[in-house]
Order: sequence, then structure tokens, then C-alpha cells
Amino acid sequence: MKGAADSHADAPSLVNAAEAPHGMVIVFNPIAGRRRAHLMWRVLDVMAASGIRIEVAETQHAGHAEELAREAARRGETMVVAAGGDGTIAEVANGLMGSPTRLGVIPLGTANVLAHELALPFAPRAVAAALAFGRTRPLWPGMVSGPAGARLFVQMLGVGFDAHVVHRMSPPLKRLFGRGAYVLQTLREMARYRFAPIRLRVDGREMQAASAIVSKGRLYAGRYLLAPDAEPAQAGFSVVLFDGAGPGAALLYAAALPIDMLGRAPGVRHLRASRVEVIGNDAIPAQADGDAFGFAPLAISDAPGPIEVVAA
Repeated sequence: MKGAADSHADAPSLVNAAEAPHGMVIVFNPIAGRRRAHLMWRVLDVMAASGIRIEVAETQHAGHAEELAREAARRGETMVVAAGGDGTIAEVANGLMGSPTRLGVIPLGTANVLAHELALPFAPRAVAAALAFGRTRPLWPGMVSGPAGARLFVQMLGVGFDAHVVHRMSPPLKRLFGRGAYVLQTLREMARYRFAPIRLRVDGREMQAASAIVSKGRLYAGRYLLAPDAEPAQAGFSVVLFDGAGPGAALLYAAALPIDMLGRAPGVRHLRASRVEVIGNDAIPAQADGDAFGFAPLAISDAPGPIEVVAA
């Protein structure tokens, strides 16, 4: 682990040194946060100037954020802060599950859906203040298991075309164009994807769709409303099924997203469920919180319990 961030003598104090929280570990994903790393260091400068002990650990590979978070929780650290995108947050949440360690967030990713969902601050000083005072709210993640293993997801799990786009996304393209990379990749993949029907079992009821999103939160792909009935702090999911198949339907849904109409587009169904299974076809791709997560079959249920996320 790297040492605490250097402090600036003229930075205003957030808390008295005697009241400063101890045991704060920042897990930084240098890939997800490369374009916004300067924002993280501004946050840490303010906190270090206020006498808050900080350790920074950079992730080296996929899954490393989970390992670092689990190690910090075992040592009894009071807070682990995910500095990166939704995938980094989900990895850190995986490492903290079952421990009393709180989850903090410095949003540095492309979409930052969870930060928008929970109305977390983005301005460096506001982020520093939220982390320093440590007020929390509960978040109840989902759990998915399949041939690729098992993991938590904090915002949503997608199956079908959107997951195919994530699977085929080039990391250099994503780093170069940010959200625009998803638009480009979506247009590329419309003619390539087979749009095979997806068979699901939703709380025991079998049904079929062209694509599906199992969501813990209301928002999707940034600030866009998809599942207004979602309750991030509660058990259960909002299941959004897309009946439209083929390039024409994909283009319609893509056009509905930026005008905040995706959840109300033709051929979109909304259900509440506590357990979802994607059955049969092993060619159906999945993505969890914006990261590729193998293929069907999948079993989706609630995590063992909620975690505490530091909020403003």
C-alpha cells in the first residue's frame, strides 16, 4: 500500500483531528479512473490536511479490489473507499460483505450509476466531507452465480444485447471516448448479435424476452430512469424485460435512452421479484455493473444482507 496523500497547509479543516475517523483505505482503480485521477487526489489532499489517516492501494488486475477490501476488513479498518467506476465499487462491496466495514465512494468511472442513484456528491470537497463525517445509508446488493463463478452486483445485471456490447467493448476505446464508446459499440453490434430468445424463471414463473435487466436501482447507464419501482435498500429486484428483438428494436431502445424514455418504450415490461434464473442457452451473455460476467445459465438472488454506504 502507498502512504497517505500529502497535505496542504492552507486547506480548510473538515473535522477536528481528535474526531477524525481512523482506518480509511482508498482502493483506486487506475484504469477506470485514469482520466479523473486528479479529482481523487484533490479529495485526499483535503482529508489529509484535516488529519485523517489515509492509505491508498492501487488495483493491479481484475478482482484485486475485492482482495484489497477483504484484507482491509480483516484488519478491522472502519471504511474502504472505492475510487473508480461501478465495477470497482461492486468489487469492493464483494470484499466487505459480512463485515462491519463501511463502503465509501469517490466516483471516477464512465457512468457512475450508483453515485447518481444514491445522490452521492461529485465535487471534491463535498466528497471529502461525506467521507470524513461517515454518515451511511443501507444498500442491499444482488448476488449472481453461473459458470463464471459468483459475485455481488450493486446496481444491475444485464442479460442479452447490452451485455453483448459490454463483452465486445474495447478497453482502449472506452478510455478514449468514455460514454461515447458505448454508443459506437452498440451501433457496431446491432448487425452482429443474434438476438436469441432468453428464457427466464422469475419467482418460479417461466417467461421469455429478447433482453433483460435485473436492477437494484432506478437508474441505468448514468442518470437515466429505467426502473422507478426499484428500492436499493430493500431485498428484491426490479426486473425489466425487453420484448423487442432485432436491430430495429435495439435502435429504438438506444434512441429512447438519452430522452429518458427507455423504461416506457414499447415492448418493455416491469416486474418485481426476489429470485431470477436465466435458463438454458449458454450463448446468452451477461454483464454485472458494467463488467462482463460470462454467460447463462445464471441464478440471481439477494446478497446475504445489506452493506452500509457512506452518503452525503
